Amino acid sequence: MNADPRRLAVLLAVHRAGGVLAAADVLRVTPSAVSQQIARLEGEVGVAVLVRGPRGVSLTPAGRVLAEAAERIEAELVEARKAVAALDEDLTGRVRVGAFQTAIRAVVAPVAAQLATSLPGVELDVEEHELAELLRLQRAGDLDLVLLEQDTAEGPPAELRRGTRDVVLLDEPWRVVVPAAMPVPARLAELSDAVWLGAAAETAAARALGRVSRALGAPLTTRHVYSDFGVALALVAAGLGVALLPALALPGPAGAPGSSGRPGGTRSAPGAPDGVTVVRLPGLGTRRLVLRHRSTRHEPRPVVRAVMAAMTQVAAQVDFG
Repeated sequence: MNADPRRLAVLLAVHRAGGVLAAADVLRVTPSAVSQQIARLEGEVGVAVLVRGPRGVSLTPAGRVLAEAAERIEAELVEARKAVAALDEDLTGRVRVGAFQTAIRAVVAPVAAQLATSLPGVELDVEEHELAELLRLQRAGDLDLVLLEQDTAEGPPAELRRGTRDVVLLDEPWRVVVPAAMPVPARLAELSDAVWLGAAAETAAARALGRVSRALGAPLTTRHVYSDFGVALALVAAGLGVALLPALALPGPAGAPGSSGRPGGTRSAPGAPDGVTVVRLPGLGTRRLVLRHRSTRHEPRPVVRAVMAAMTQVAAQVDFG
């Protein structure tokens, strides 16, 4: 057997996402590209790895073996990054990190807790700001690292200036949040006449909502405007509209699907206001978290590189179900 590890990663994405369409969203490729990679993998191993049925796809016994192998490869890469970051045990210094709420909760805070034991000489200063302020502070030299967001289909999160570089941390799926009293949609097209909550301008959510509108072929009806995802959940619970939110914005396990494990699966978000249902639909795309750092002859400093490696490790462990 001569299986290409890159195709194993595609199989793992299909398994985690619950289907070919959802995996294509996560991987930012077309569904046909995913299907082609799976077909080539089956040709390499000589057996079927997926069972396709009316309710989606599931792994064959051989597919489960290969998906588990892909997970082990992924884990080994994470450990390798961790080992490289720990080569210099005498790292000390302060690293100033700027980010927004969901990135702080999912990546920055876990890294701060991890560094307290793995690299006790490293101190993190964390600041929460909006996009424009994050970029201003980094240009002024007041932040070493900033975490930015983008809708993956809409280009980079902000202009990449000379002397800076972006590192992709993770791609998270967008979810639709609807009032519990509303019929659960099975397709995005069923929400074309719905009232949508408007997202603050210059956010990934606003750009993603514009992309959804173009995909539906007609302007969406929007009311209200939010910048805080908790506010959006409360407005949906009050029946004031439906919202497009990233998985990390939802309480409970990040982006965990419903019991169906397939597109169209639903769940009530633990800790969310009563009356909210989270729906996973194909075609919603993903939000990307990007780590931006200065890149010059002297930067990033070793201590900054160690923090970047820790963030990459933590981001790789985020589970969207």
